[in-house]
Amino acid sequence: MIRREILMALLLGGCLSACTVAGPDYKPVAMDDLPQGWTEALPPAAGVEAMRAWWDSFQDPTLSRLVQAAIAGNEDLKIARQRLVQARAARVVAHAADLPDVRLGIDPALQRSSESVDWPAGIGSYHTWQAELDATWEIDVFGGTRRAVEAADADIAATEEGRRAVLVSLLAEVATDYARLRAAQLRLEIARHNITVAAKALDLAQRAYQRGLGTLLDVSQAKAQLETVQAAAPPLEAMVARMSHALAILLGRYPGDLEADLSRPAPPLTVPASLPVSLPSEVVANRPDIRRADRRYAAANARIGVAMAASLPHFAIPLTLMPQAADLGKLFSLASLTYSLGAQVTGPLYNGGRDDARVTMAKAEAEAARIGYERTVKEALRDVEDALVNYQTETRRQQTLAAARDDAAQALDHATRLYGAGLTDFLKVLDSERQAYQAEDREAESRLARVEHVITLYKALGGGWQGVDLDGKEGD
Repeated sequence: MIRREILMALLLGGCLSACTVAGPDYKPVAMDDLPQGWTEALPPAAGVEAMRAWWDSFQDPTLSRLVQAAIAGNEDLKIARQRLVQARAARVVAHAADLPDVRLGIDPALQRSSESVDWPAGIGSYHTWQAELDATWEIDVFGGTRRAVEAADADIAATEEGRRAVLVSLLAEVATDYARLRAAQLRLEIARHNITVAAKALDLAQRAYQRGLGTLLDVSQAKAQLETVQAAAPPLEAMVARMSHALAILLGRYPGDLEADLSRPAPPLTVPASLPVSLPSEVVANRPDIRRADRRYAAANARIGVAMAASLPHFAIPLTLMPQAADLGKLFSLASLTYSLGAQVTGPLYNGGRDDARVTMAKAEAEAARIGYERTVKEALRDVEDALVNYQTETRRQQTLAAARDDAAQALDHATRLYGAGLTDFLKVLDSERQAYQAEDREAESRLARVEHVITLYKALGGGWQGVDLDGKEGD
């Protein structure tokens, strides 16, 4: 009999839970006005496949090694992993609401009846054993639990995309800091070379003064020039150290761990011959922050249904099994069983408009998430446009600075020869020397800026995460 009643209750619950699902179904945000291309000129294009491990396009083994170490050791990625564990656990909690809540208790007792009454006949003390199993199954008639699970699934996906966004930023940070370190080493080499040049100019001025062909003013100016160039070296040395410290932190290590390895100069990064440029629609599909915004909107949309279902009646099937026996061995026999099986319907009668307000809040949250998605898309496209224009303008600037560097070096050579022949004053030598150093240093800065703009472009396109398995190994 009890089996039939329980079976009927379960069938009834299943039928009720299949009735309807409260709230709107998720629909992707329509971006019908999405641009078909970019307004800025495009560099020579490589295949989109190059974005998977774009750091390798710089052909620098040290950079590639640092990237792999950062993927394995970065603390932000590890924290993001724990956020994903939390999101998955929250999904289990949400789904558990759709399952029976079962509790079991066993209560052994020693009891004694009164001998002063006729019932029960004075039997003295006696043992009783009692177990109680309570089960309550709340039937998801209006789909509130299903919407909660839907929201939890979207939260998991959003958290995963957030982890990928952390990875994309990490890759760009590692590459940028490494590029700055190598550029600082190059500029330090330029400064040291110009210290040598300035020292030779000072020696030239001193010898000319000793021969009566120059003035003490020439010597003082040459000395000041040398000291000025010497002052440029310490900040660059500090930059090299700071970038090695920054890289160590990104790799999850202590600040000084990489300083010895990275202190040895190496060639600076150079811009790859071709760069991958996606269509705007591909950027929307690839960028983790956009994908995360979409999943956040899906979660907020599902929570409208959760709020709506909470304002509707709740249906539950309570079951209590309570066997009682004087002998533990007979406790779980059918003869010792008592049970209670029923149905519960509860619903709000009056709560001051609280439920309606919660639905309004959920709808507003979903609309805010939809607007946030659109804003994220537009900001992402702006990132690409900015990276393209910065790269193109810096390319033209570097070409001009390279020509200025060559001209300034030639002018310094001419001025030095003319001064040695007594055909010009020493001020021309100092001016040419200063211009040559500034032109060479600025050209080196421009080369770094171009590389940084390329890295920014890769980041803006959402590149890098596609080829990495964040659980520990290279993806396919």
